[in-house]
Order: sequence, then structure tokens, then C-alpha cells
Amino acid sequence: MILSPLCDLLGIKYPIFQGGMAWVSDATLAAAVSEAGGLGNIAAGNAPPDYVLDQIRAIRALTDKPFGVNIMLLSPYTAEVAEVVAREKVPVVITGAGNPSRYMKLWEDAGIKVIPVVPSTGMAKLARRAGARALIAEGGEAGGHVGDLGTMPLVPQVYDAVDIPVIAAGGIGDGRGVAAAFMLGAVGAQLGTRFLTARECGIHRVYKDKILAAKDIDTIATGRRLGHPVRALKTPFSRAFFAKEYDSSVSDEELEAFGEGALRLAAMEGDTKNGCFLAGQIAGMIHKEQSAREIIEEIMSETEAILKSAGKWISAAPADI
Repeated sequence: MILSPLCDLLGIKYPIFQGGMAWVSDATLAAAVSEAGGLGNIAAGNAPPDYVLDQIRAIRALTDKPFGVNIMLLSPYTAEVAEVVAREKVPVVITGAGNPSRYMKLWEDAGIKVIPVVPSTGMAKLARRAGARALIAEGGEAGGHVGDLGTMPLVPQVYDAVDIPVIAAGGIGDGRGVAAAFMLGAVGAQLGTRFLTARECGIHRVYKDKILAAKDIDTIATGRRLGHPVRALKTPFSRAFFAKEYDSSVSDEELEAFGEGALRLAAMEGDTKNGCFLAGQIAGMIHKEQSAREIIEEIMSETEAILKSAGKWISAAPADI
């Protein structure tokens, strides 16, 4: 059995987080992950506070295990959602796409453990000073909003920069990735793309089939010009967005408008022409549908086996002659 301080901190069985994916990570998926021993997370995304409240109540009807709410700080509803999670005293808040400092006292006073997603050591130090209980160091291999650094160089640098637990994210899809995360200094891992094919994940069938059919080179990062790049599968929409991004005749406002609502079209309607199918670079590793429990238990079994066998690469020093 793998022992991690992350499990003690949050009261979970396995050091596995399910990523908060807008229009994907609802109460049903999050509850299944939490029931399986990981930390399930509801994604607030750009949703209004009433939706988030409904999801919190729904997950509490499905599980009594710890769970989190992922708050995207770029949302126009962030301040209202921050109040909702404080009133509801959710166990964990995970923040992304911004600086959570202005809300930290509100959440701390409510007894919430705050774990920001950080793309750099600078953001890691800022979040630590603000009172974060742990950090998710997410590399650019991840799906959705991404930073510039890859997971391999980012995680050890964040580990060296702070004195709180670090969770690795981005480019992790199986036990090999989780084992590598431990070796980089992390105490756990967050996975998003792997859970897109969970049976409890309610995305459109077309979305799941696209993940199952993906190859290693089938993702693209767009939006760098706008300051918030996003990784998704290569589709007519993402290729068109990429082309417009480098077209000087297209204004930033036009580019933003072009992408509005595209994720919902993918997740809810399976629109292959106008939808944005967010996915990380590990999409090409996923070839089957499983329950959330099967995913987590398989990953942890693989991780344990890999870590136990790591000694085969080390030989005893030759005796002095």
C-alpha cells in the first residue's frame, strides 16, 4: 500500500485527484471518484452560483467522502461561487487560471483546505504565502488551460520552492506517470483526461469516442496570443482557432468570441465541427472505458508495482580490492 501525507491531509484512501473539467466534472463523476478513494472534484467553470450549489448538494447525496470544488478564477461568477463554497463549507477548494489570494481568508475561516493549481514557482510561492495547504503543479501536457513549463521540469522546481505538499498534474495517465510524480517530489497526482472515459462521466458519446481513438500527436494548444492557452484535440474548430490566432486581421475580441461556448458544444452535444474537445497529451494512451473505481485501483496497482521494482536499476557497489 502506498502511504502519502496527502491522504492524511484530506482523509482520502488514494493520492489521486480527478481534475476539475468544466462541463465534464459534475457531481456524478466526482462522487464516483471520491467513493473509489480518490478526491473527486466538481468543476465550477463559468457556471453561475446556483449551479454550483446544486452540484454540491447533489454530491453530498451521493457520498459522505471528501470532495472538492474547482473554481476557475477567470469566471465572471468567481466572487459569488467563492461565497457559495464558503457557506457550504466544502472540504476542499481547488483554484485555477488566476491568483486566489483575495478569497483565501474567506475560505480559511470556513475551514476549507485550499489547493491552487500553479504553472510556475512564482505562483507557487505566492499561493503558499496566501495560505495554500498544498499545490497542484500542472505542466503544459495537460488538457484545458495550460502553462508553458512541462510537468517534468515544473514539479521538482515547485517542490524545491515551497514547504507544503505538491501534487503533480499534466501528462499523467497511468501508474507509470504517478510513480514518476513521486520520484519528482510530488505526494500525489491529478488526472483529468483519463477520467473522460470513465463510465460515470456524462460527456457526449462522440467526445468519449474521440478520446479512445486519439493518437499521441492528436492535441494542439491554442490561445497563447490571448494569454490563456488551452490544450484540446485537433478538430476543425481547434485548427480554425489556431489559424485565426496568427491572423493579424482577427482582433482579440473576435478570437475570444469565436471560442465562446465551444467546450459546451463538445461535451454536451458532441459537435465535431464547432466543439472544443479538451484533452491532454496522454489521450493516445487511453483505449478502454472503465468505472472510476477500476481506473483508480488499476493506476494504484501499477504505481505500487513500479515503485517496488525500482531497485532493479541499482546494483551494489563493487567491493574494494
